[in-house]
Amino acid sequence: MPPSDAAARHSTTTSACGICGTESIEAVAKTARLPLGAAEPLVDAAVVAQLPDTLRDSQQVFDATGGVHAAGLFAPDGTAVCVREDVGRHNAVDKVIGWALRDGRLPLAQHVLQVSGRASFELVQKARLAGIPMLAAVGAPSTLAAQLAHDTGLTLVGFSRNGSFAIHAHPERVAGI
Repeated sequence: MPPSDAAARHSTTTSACGICGTESIEAVAKTARLPLGAAEPLVDAAVVAQLPDTLRDSQQVFDATGGVHAAGLFAPDGTAVCVREDVGRHNAVDKVIGWALRDGRLPLAQHVLQVSGRASFELVQKARLAGIPMLAAVGAPSTLAAQLAHDTGLTLVGFSRNGSFAIHAHPERVAGI
């Protein structure tokens, strides 16, 4: 049975994120009120290299299911402060930031956010708005994520796995590189 005319949709749908472009980067820069802290060494390169393993060791739901992402908030010495899991990587980040907000910890200028997936524009945006100066991802960052990180002063690390990583924006927060 064909859909009724009342249920017909008359709009264009695309697979784009809907926020791409310079105007959205400028909007994040204008709305980011929490400080990122000084653009100086925050964490040692050896700590950055071990964050994915530390995050993975904390993933109890992943151990049971193999089907969730994780986000972890870490102190500069690599100590896990908060780890959350969810089917969606964005949701895992929201849970970490929500925990920090409810606990009165914002801004998170002395922390690193490590995620189990790739680094998208939205994850950089969330980290920046929470005052987290450094985001590390197991996977690749998108071009827009790297541009946003660069333009807003956030340190962005990608391909953080197997003891190595690549810095895509603001390397000054990583010591010993």
